[in-house]
Amino acid sequence: MTDEPELSLAVTRGEPTPEELAAVIAVLSETYAAEVHDAKSADKPEPSEWMRTRRQMRSPLRRDLGFGSWAR
Repeated sequence: MTDEPELSLAVTRGEPTPEELAAVIAVLSETYAAEVHDAKSADKPEPSEWMRTRRQMRSPLRRDLGFGSWAR
């Protein structure tokens, strides 16, 4: 039993031969499998260089001063 969803293919024009259908299915299946394999993302993204250095430069906000206290 696989975890892959069931794929469907519908021919809307023309009458392809069984060999042509087999070729299309083989190409689409391989392309789909490659896309699924490449689409997996990392579990936790690494912080950027900017985020790593920015935290060290900035001091915490002083909420006890209140808005506009710098103008007094």
